[in-house]
Amino acid sequence: MSHDLPVIGQTAPMSSPVQLTFHSSAERLDQLPDSRVEVAVAGRSNVGKSSLLNALAGRKQLAFTSGTPGRTQLLNVYETPDGATLVDLPGYGYAKASAKDRAAWRRRLESYLLEREPLAMTLLLVDGEIGPTTLDREMLAWLRAGDVVFTIVATKHDKVRSSKRERRKRDLAEGCGVAPGEVVWVSAQRGVNVDRLRAMVAGWLRPS
Repeated sequence: MSHDLPVIGQTAPMSSPVQLTFHSSAERLDQLPDSRVEVAVAGRSNVGKSSLLNALAGRKQLAFTSGTPGRTQLLNVYETPDGATLVDLPGYGYAKASAKDRAAWRRRLESYLLEREPLAMTLLLVDGEIGPTTLDREMLAWLRAGDVVFTIVATKHDKVRSSKRERRKRDLAEGCGVAPGEVVWVSAQRGVNVDRLRAMVAGWLRPS
């Protein structure tokens, strides 16, 4: 499947923060607002979704960050001034949640990814410090089977020792079944490649 990814082999020029404001939270697909075009952010619990959203927007408290995994349980919608949207999806793999809650989150996630019409790109966040987990690989297989267009974003670049980064980049890409150049490595804490990802997100959300 072709992901139609932007060229990411070269450093992108400095870009402005993505202008996002919180719009609403929804339990079901039919509760989501109308959108011109949409980007979703998915990933395992505690992979750093909220921190990355704050970095993309250049704001410290746009998305709530917590040391407790599993806080994102709803479809959290953020809006741009021109009517595009970004949705923070429930984190998967939070073992301490009840089986009932985990099943509900999974249904919410799958329904959204397969049925949301304005969805143009899904950012799948993978923890760069530990590499893809079994749950990440299951999610990748599910996305491919559902023909959902996605881009892999490896978080926590700063947590990987510099002497091990090139090997980790190769191993992570191999574990995800993609070429190393298809993975966008970022650090929300240090700002590594945040400008590049901002430019990519802005491109996906730009009016056609």
